[in-house]
Amino acid sequence: MDLAYIPSPSTGVLHLGPVPLRGYAFCIILGVFVAVWLGNKRWIARGGTAGTVADIAVWAVPFGLVGGRLYHVITDYQLYFSEGENWVDAFKIWEGGLGIWGAIAFGAVGAWIGCRRRGIPLPAYADAIAPGIALAQAVGRWGNWFNQELYGKPTDLPWALKITESANREAGLYHPTFLYESLWCVGVALLVIWADRRFTLGHGRAFALYVAAYCAGRGWIEYMRVDEAHHILGLRLNVWTAIVVFLLAVVYMVLSARKRPGREEIVEPRSRKPVTAEETEETEETEKAGRSEQAVKTEKTAGAGDADAAPEGSDGAGAADDVENGAGNGAGSAAKG
Repeated sequence: MDLAYIPSPSTGVLHLGPVPLRGYAFCIILGVFVAVWLGNKRWIARGGTAGTVADIAVWAVPFGLVGGRLYHVITDYQLYFSEGENWVDAFKIWEGGLGIWGAIAFGAVGAWIGCRRRGIPLPAYADAIAPGIALAQAVGRWGNWFNQELYGKPTDLPWALKITESANREAGLYHPTFLYESLWCVGVALLVIWADRRFTLGHGRAFALYVAAYCAGRGWIEYMRVDEAHHILGLRLNVWTAIVVFLLAVVYMVLSARKRPGREEIVEPRSRKPVTAEETEETEETEKAGRSEQAVKTEKTAGAGDADAAPEGSDGAGAADDVENGAGNGAGSAAKG
């Protein structure tokens, strides 16, 4: 008798009236929100403006979903295009099946487009969003729990995952590889945040560290899985992918640190709109007109000051004349008396 295990949900769909809420899709959406939230905080801390991460995510997320699905369908084509299978199922993304390698690759293309439109360097954006992506994966992996998929070998450990009988799976207790990868991704996020603060990573090195750390974990977790997969030289395809991508990430970190040490000083230009030559000429003309108006005002003020001074001088001269005339009149009167 099994005293402890992780139960699986009886269904991966909850119905809110006529609207189905699929656990897999909910986990993916929640992961995206977590990534954007954390990425926005890190972007602002690097000197960027609020909302930029979300604006670029509008490009990155759709590209990532398409890329993730393409990678899954291409590498597991037998599930959709072999005899007896329905190729329409390849479009049913809510049933599971997103390859992280394709999601990151295509998502990077979408992010590049968004960054280019705003004049932002892609490596700086990638560094800010890297821990958020790891947390998004941690949340998204729970979608596999809802679908009872991607579990490992049979085990009797207390944290074994209980899988129920279906057409494509056999009931039993298995390693919860979805949980292993979820926890590993949380650790990757914390590692990147710590290393970024400790070593002031920049120019894409924080993102490369995330990629390398994730691949290191994905390699041994993938080795535990028992779902159908293509093998090359005795290893699953995703294990080879993890090895190759890990090496590329490490090489990038080394070369980038030598070529561009430190971190970007400016990650987002203050002016979102480039200034044209016509706008520059209009600005110069406005400044000239302003200077001319100021000069005219200054001259008027000076003239008014002179005009005010002249009457005072005239009054003084008149008073002197009056004194002189009064003195003369007095003398004349004295002579007559």
